[in-house]
Amino acid sequence: MNVWKFIAPGKLQKLEDKTSAAEKAPAAEGTPAAENGLLRVRITKVFLSGVDAALYHGTLKAKYPIVPGRFAVGFIADENSDPLFPKGTRVLLHTFRARPYTGTEKIDFSEDEYAVCGQTQDGFLRDFALVSPDDMTPIPDVLNDERALIAHYVALGRAAIERLDVKKGQHIAVIGANVMGILICQLLIYQQVSPILIDADPARLGFARTCGIYYTLPADDSLLDGVANITGGRLASGAIFAIGAPGNNHKTPFRVSAPKTNTVYCGFVPDNAAFSLDEALKKQLSIHFVQKVTELERALNLIITHAVDTEGFSARYIRPAEVGKFFDTYEEHPEHDVSEVNIVSLI
Repeated sequence: MNVWKFIAPGKLQKLEDKTSAAEKAPAAEGTPAAENGLLRVRITKVFLSGVDAALYHGTLKAKYPIVPGRFAVGFIADENSDPLFPKGTRVLLHTFRARPYTGTEKIDFSEDEYAVCGQTQDGFLRDFALVSPDDMTPIPDVLNDERALIAHYVALGRAAIERLDVKKGQHIAVIGANVMGILICQLLIYQQVSPILIDADPARLGFARTCGIYYTLPADDSLLDGVANITGGRLASGAIFAIGAPGNNHKTPFRVSAPKTNTVYCGFVPDNAAFSLDEALKKQLSIHFVQKVTELERALNLIITHAVDTEGFSARYIRPAEVGKFFDTYEEHPEHDVSEVNIVSLI
């Protein structure tokens, strides 16, 4: 069994797992057996994100060595007795997993209650993984792997919108025209809410318009006038900041939001993030953060029913041997094409 690990910042190493023989025979010594509830999954595709690149470059705190890859799909590799996961079932692996608690250990309240695959515990850039049925969701036949891989982003976007408590006909500002921001806008449109997508990069806004986002504004000195022209002289009824689109100011949601509304920061918050809250306090804004999600089955259903349209995104396939080169160049080109979803194919 092959597994790829960051052994230190800037060092990705392919390793041959010593238990590869056991992986071929699940009942063999050294392999968790069926009675402990784990099923063997053959991982087929891994979606690489900016968080993986940050781990590679050492800009995100982590304990090395660690297997990267936050988002992955695969299929059940062996016969088993679970009626929901027969052999061959395609599955979406969950990124966020509740930490086990026995009730006897002292709780470390400095730790998150969720483990994050590919960040605080090993991820999915590997041939096989042993996974609890609670930590994966079957992929319906009508959905291909590439669309299923964005389900965590859809779930994050839905959770962010729920924090806003939006109403039909409102205007909501979305800052960041990356994959996350575009999906959030599409989900708002699905709920008959009008998103105003704001970004510092005209190219990202141009692509967003091809994805059905009608209101787009550059994050420049004319921003407030642009918002007023769209809303009829008012500010936005709330804002979502899609973390990860370079060049956007974290204070922009405060500028464009009406007083006493909600602001949500959606996505991974870097270790060195610093937030000035002066304007938020003046406007009495409520601030929320959404970084982890469950309910992935609902997210898959939203993709199937075309609440979000992924047709505009193209898959860029990367062989495992090319992953190191991909990470080397990722931060050199922060303006990388937002239309591309980077996928490692493991078969």
